[in-house]
Amino acid sequence: MSPPPSTNDHEIHSQTPLLKQHTQTPISFLQRIVNLLADWWLWEILGAATSIVALSGIIAIFVVFDGSSRPDWPSVLTINSVISLFSALTKLSILSAVGAGISQSKWLWYRQEEPRTLQDLQIFDDASRGPWGAVQLLISLRARHLAFLGAVLIILSNLFDPFLQQVVSYPDRLVPSSDIPTVARTQIYESHSSEGLPLPGIVDLNMKAAIYNGIFGIQGKAALGISHTCGTGNCSWDAFSSLVVCSKCVDISSYIQKHCKGDDCWRLSLPNGPSLSGLGRQINSSVTNISSSLASIEASVVKFSSLKSPSPNESTDATALECAIWYCVQKRTASATSGVIHEKVLSSWRNDSAQLSDSSDLYYMPPESITNSTTSPTTFRVTHLAAKALNSFMSETFTGSGGTNSSSGSSAYTSDVMQALHNAPNITVRIDNLSVSMSNNIREQENVISNHANGTAFKTETYVQVRWAWFAFPAAIVALSLLFLLGAIIETAHRDVLVWKSNNLALLFHGRELDLGRDSERVVVNKLSQMMARAAEIKVELVREAEDWRLVQR
Repeated sequence: MSPPPSTNDHEIHSQTPLLKQHTQTPISFLQRIVNLLADWWLWEILGAATSIVALSGIIAIFVVFDGSSRPDWPSVLTINSVISLFSALTKLSILSAVGAGISQSKWLWYRQEEPRTLQDLQIFDDASRGPWGAVQLLISLRARHLAFLGAVLIILSNLFDPFLQQVVSYPDRLVPSSDIPTVARTQIYESHSSEGLPLPGIVDLNMKAAIYNGIFGIQGKAALGISHTCGTGNCSWDAFSSLVVCSKCVDISSYIQKHCKGDDCWRLSLPNGPSLSGLGRQINSSVTNISSSLASIEASVVKFSSLKSPSPNESTDATALECAIWYCVQKRTASATSGVIHEKVLSSWRNDSAQLSDSSDLYYMPPESITNSTTSPTTFRVTHLAAKALNSFMSETFTGSGGTNSSSGSSAYTSDVMQALHNAPNITVRIDNLSVSMSNNIREQENVISNHANGTAFKTETYVQVRWAWFAFPAAIVALSLLFLLGAIIETAHRDVLVWKSNNLALLFHGRELDLGRDSERVVVNKLSQMMARAAEIKVELVREAEDWRLVQR
């Protein structure tokens, strides 16, 4: 018979059933490794180490490919598929360790001062197998045991893969292309015929079209018409210089001289400039130089002043503007987005000493800060024939009058340009638009010293973006799992509990009143490896005796 139970720990261990003595055989090295895996935490430690290596592999993939272009791998192999492989290995390794820790926790649960219900044994076993059992364990333990952390990890591990898959995204970005985009620029302006030959004293039709387009066109649209090449649709150009025309308008309403009788002013005039007589909404424009703010501009394309009067029923007063358009050299940058080009003027320079001449060209030699001389020519020129012709044409264009008769309501203008200026809500905007249109025409002319500014083309590329914030959750799961395993190992050693983990043989060999032996000669089987070795020699059968089921040794 078995010795009586004792409260002494040593005596408690001696209650282990003793099985029939058998002949001892030498243990091989491989068998020693197997026994070590069974009797200690070596298998779980290897699993934890594997999870660390696999997670490190994932981090290495992130570091190597973060910010790089999407790799051109075979269609069956992607970064996400490689990550999924490492993720599965990490999760499998760490969950096996967590499951073993929860299984070992049930023996720690029963190694306490007060007894526990036998039902808890099944709850711990279910928790080590999946999330539903882990939920039941959470409800049962209520954070009173180390296994509570293990159950939380079992549940949260189901989010391991979704979070890890969110780490890598594939946005698009623009990267430099091998194409070389160009934008028109020039350092000379001379009038040409349709055959490309210089025209003596005549403005060519292309420039006339640009002038009319600037005056009559929709606000700002002229800026979109500059000639450029950009095969990818997205390009940029560093600072470049070109010969263009600049413009400026100033308000000279303070110079208006009024001739009134009572509240009715029947005559308006500017000193040495245009004048208006009678009542009605009118405009008069002429080539004059009235204010001092534009007096320093020499060799201008045109300089004119306009006088506008409101209709009698309008509360606004008469207005006057003086505008000048002149040749200048501008430093610009440009960019094209989705095929639409935009330019930005960085600085402008003009030659105030230039004079219109019947025989001498206009030369412009701006400072290096304008020309960017390491890459651009430094001398710009307007031929005297083109300058004289354009000045004559523009002077004629901006000289005229017109308006609406206040009594009859009919309108009459000396030219379409006068009508456009009269009806324009803002003449300054129209003149700015005109200068852009003329500048585009000058830059697009073909001549021996006109060239293009080269830029950089950009193409769309899909690249790898690592969003590290999403990686915090998987990394935390692995870290907490390692801590849980370490806690289970320390607690097992502290409470002097054997490492049985999830093995069911411990219940059969060490269950109360279980007797798998029949002979008086017994051997101690405390270690898991001993139980496994003895279990290999014992044969049992599930039999039914009346209404009772038993495992019976045969």
